[in-house]
Amino acid sequence: MEKHVVVIYPHPDDESFGASGTITKFRQEGVPVTYLCGTLGEMGRNMGNPTFANRETLPEFRKNELIDACNVLDVELQMLGYRDKTLEFESKNEVAEHLLGILDELKPSLVITHYPEHAVHPDHNALGAAAIEAVGRIDENSRPTVWAQAITRTHQVDLGKPDVEIDIAPYFKKKMEAILAHQSQAQGVLGSMSDTSDDMEEIAKERLGNEFFYTWKY
Repeated sequence: MEKHVVVIYPHPDDESFGASGTITKFRQEGVPVTYLCGTLGEMGRNMGNPTFANRETLPEFRKNELIDACNVLDVELQMLGYRDKTLEFESKNEVAEHLLGILDELKPSLVITHYPEHAVHPDHNALGAAAIEAVGRIDENSRPTVWAQAITRTHQVDLGKPDVEIDIAPYFKKKMEAILAHQSQAQGVLGSMSDTSDDMEEIAKERLGNEFFYTWKY
């Protein structure tokens, strides 16, 4: 059993769409989980459907949605305070040192993050790279395992089959509840996954019913 799991993603809702089934599995096993969220996603394009946010109010909405989702998932939350869509311009060394300081305190046995260059969004790639760098600076005798999540369309061609697959069917209702906590984002993101169905839960089951990770090799 894991001792403590730390999830490192850049945006509110990355945890819910990306790993909330896995998070729920660990929480049901009694494993503490901490989410280090890089930004407030304040530059996101989805403003609710029907629209209820605007460019000025979106950061506060997304912060509250993030808190609500973390309450649903029963995880500790730390907001890292970076600005949305700028992580690729931050110093990887400085971000890695920031993360290392937190990891040294939490002492996780497992870190979940994005797979650099296979995570679609520049923020995903940049924070994933910094997280992997941070873990690499921990002495190998106490270094946590890293599960890196790749979401590009070509990742299996480029990287091979992921070595970790979590069937989240037993945890899907909790995943859906966490996704829907992100009210400004859920319908826009799920709707973009299909041209034919308006049923968000069916879309999510089809596209998000398993969670896959690569164990990072140092």
